[in-house]
Amino acid sequence: QVQLVESGGGLVQAGGSLRLSCAASGIIVSIYAMGWYRQAPGKQRELVARISWNGNTDYADSVKGRFTISRDNAKNMVNLQMNSLKPEDTAVYYCNAFRWSEYWGPGTQVTVSS
Repeated sequence: QVQLVESGGGLVQAGGSLRLSCAASGIIVSIYAMGWYRQAPGKQRELVARISWNGNTDYADSVKGRFTISRDNAKNMVNLQMNSLKPEDTAVYYCNAFRWSEYWGPGTQVTVSS
């Protein structure tokens, strides 16, 4: 059974930082494309960042230069370091794994106050 569990969300002031983590079980993250998505109230879920099996990374334009995705193969985890947070980054953040199948975590709330 595959499980993705996000952690690290919370309330932070604008300009602050948070580090999200996604712990995976049932899959090996190093051979999956791993991504972070977010969904704000009333909006569609959107890609924030992803890292491919070979380490290539891709970011939404809105987070480039502020967010960094990384993978810890030893711990079978994926992290998202978020710096210079803005109120518009407020959303539920979801971990995603994709290769032969696609899996989602339950999400973690990130709230950035102005």
